[in-house]
Amino acid sequence: MTQRSCLLSSALTGGVAVLAMTVAAMLASPSPARAQSADLVLCDRLAADPADPDKPADIKGTPTVAPADVATAIKYCRTAGNSSRRALYELGRAYAANQQMPEATAAWRKAADKGSTSAMVELGVLYGTGAGVPKDEGQARKLFERAAQAGNPRGISNLAALSGAGGAPSDPARARELLGKAAETNPEAQYQLGLMLANGTGGAQDDNGARSLFEKAAAQNHPAALEEMGEFSEQGRGGPKDKDAAKAYYERASALGDENAKKALKRMDCPYAIKDKRGNLVSNLCF
Repeated sequence: MTQRSCLLSSALTGGVAVLAMTVAAMLASPSPARAQSADLVLCDRLAADPADPDKPADIKGTPTVAPADVATAIKYCRTAGNSSRRALYELGRAYAANQQMPEATAAWRKAADKGSTSAMVELGVLYGTGAGVPKDEGQARKLFERAAQAGNPRGISNLAALSGAGGAPSDPARARELLGKAAETNPEAQYQLGLMLANGTGGAQDDNGARSLFEKAAAQNHPAALEEMGEFSEQGRGGPKDKDAAKAYYERASALGDENAKKALKRMDCPYAIKDKRGNLVSNLCF
């Protein structure tokens, strides 16, 4: 939903064998586009982050590493990580999906040292929340600043959302400016800037502008932007109200793994809520 925080803004045995053979055949081609290891191809296939600036455009990515893929992703990403910072970042995602946070943190540190801005953001979130490491907003700010300076949209928006060491105020207006430049081409920046416009963060609220940005990111299959377009279409924010279009957006986002979209689809299919005396939701009626 639009109010989500920008800051604390992842049983193929036979299938993998077939995929490995396919990859081997692809790598036999002399095409420069295929000049990467089979391990990295498989690592990307299972653990690439759709929002990672290091990710090649032809790789779809996955919002989270599926539980059934974790062991395989760790295997291939660990090997590919010897020569690829992207694989190290993806290795951290696989470990995190398996609740192995010390291993995830170590992988992200190595990736960040090699220049992965996505790994910098993940480490910043850990320091900002104190999840698995001592809480240190100063360190979180430094990591977000490094990522932001390199143009990472999440680094920019997280930096704006964080109060730094000594209570230094965030600068959401500056974040809008930086995101505006990145949003010319980057779907994650379009989504992050859309959130700021929708919520009136760092400037005036602008539903029309937010909807336009979400639409651009949704056209590039950004899961959260698709979900936002569903919400805006359902409510008629920044444009026409269209429940059929909203459902189509939710369905596309849900197919890409967006949990909010899945809940929205259930709400649309089962619109009648049963609540207890305290107003808590008990169940939904479907017709």
